[in-house]
Amino acid sequence: MSKLSELIKELCPNGVEYKKLGDIATVSRGGSFQKKDFADKGFPCIHYGQIYTRYSLFPTETLTFINPEIAGKQKKAQPNDIVMAVTSENVEDVCKCVAWLGDTEIAVSGHTAIIHHEQDPKFLTYYFYTKEFFEQKKKLAHGTKVIEVTPDKLLSIVLPVPPLQVQREIVHILDNFTKLTAELTAELTAELTARKRQYEYYRDLLLTFNTTDAMSVDRQTDRQTIIRFLQEKYGVAVVKLGDVGKVSMCKRIMKHETNNNSGIPFYKIGTFGKEADSYISEETFNKYKKYFSFPKKGEILISASGTIGRTIIYDGKPAYFQDSNIVWIENDESLVLNKYLYYFYQTKPWNISLGGTIPRLYNDDIRKTFIPIPSLEEQNRIVSILDRFDKLCNNISEGLPAEIEARKKQYEYYRDKLLNFERLS
Repeated sequence: MSKLSELIKELCPNGVEYKKLGDIATVSRGGSFQKKDFADKGFPCIHYGQIYTRYSLFPTETLTFINPEIAGKQKKAQPNDIVMAVTSENVEDVCKCVAWLGDTEIAVSGHTAIIHHEQDPKFLTYYFYTKEFFEQKKKLAHGTKVIEVTPDKLLSIVLPVPPLQVQREIVHILDNFTKLTAELTAELTAELTARKRQYEYYRDLLLTFNTTDAMSVDRQTDRQTIIRFLQEKYGVAVVKLGDVGKVSMCKRIMKHETNNNSGIPFYKIGTFGKEADSYISEETFNKYKKYFSFPKKGEILISASGTIGRTIIYDGKPAYFQDSNIVWIENDESLVLNKYLYYFYQTKPWNISLGGTIPRLYNDDIRKTFIPIPSLEEQNRIVSILDRFDKLCNNISEGLPAEIEARKKQYEYYRDKLLNFERLS
């Protein structure tokens, strides 16, 4: 029998009592200082935004300071208090927290809850990352663009409160498991980084050809004849992307033609490759589709602004794309494969123009970009090699990313299992 099992059998054989957070802790709002108040030295402080990006779960030192005069007007967290960020852009991140394990009090910014308690601070913090807590906070969260769980609502959270000896043994187990998981993840991440560099090296090598003489060939005849002639003479054709196919885009959609609720997904530059947050009616979709270009399944969509040159492979599902910001080449796959274009675009061949102060990839920039096009047999060979590399480096269901994700899920599974108890009846 493990030490934890022995402690549970001895100290809470009939189950663990579950209590409301308000019964075991006081919850107060943070202060009011902002990032502009940071100083090189002074009174230690934690800003709520840092909880999302810069702190591990159990800090003992702050990363920033504020002037003591400003600090005098702020709310403070004491050693062992939990500092929780109560606003976020999404439900998943709201209520992310840290346990302050330093020796002195610290100032805490707004958009936080300060949880003062007499429990093991690590035990509570680990609990606040469990699925059980997530399901409770999800019901308390409100807002659309900004998600919030107000500090007073946190008082109703129900959580297990085993004896302190049990809490500390669970913390001991999770600390060790966290360390081992972090070490393994770091090793896998380093391996993944190395494999990605190797992938990029071989990708660029495979897509580089000795084609200098091919540049001057007359292109007055049709592009298919030119490409095949160059492939026969040099083994590879080098032409402009404008010779491969037409640069196309959807017709401009006006804001009043979209909605935020339902219909055909409308992808803007900010949602390109992600979840759509705007839609158009099927009537509008069918009206434009009848007269204007739409990508075909498998064609490669290109981001022309924002993250310039980012690509996705169009899955063929009904969708509408923001004009001029998301474009594609209407290529003939008997000459150049969609997947070959996809990998070629990753080499970042673009000559990006500055339109005013904002860089963007104009259609003419795309048309004038030179692309080497080997035979279909060679394209298939290159695609096959890069597909295997891509799966190893990027596929979340296979390869190293899948292994990293599996370690994360394993950790979360055992953490949640350790923090789930038989309830005292």
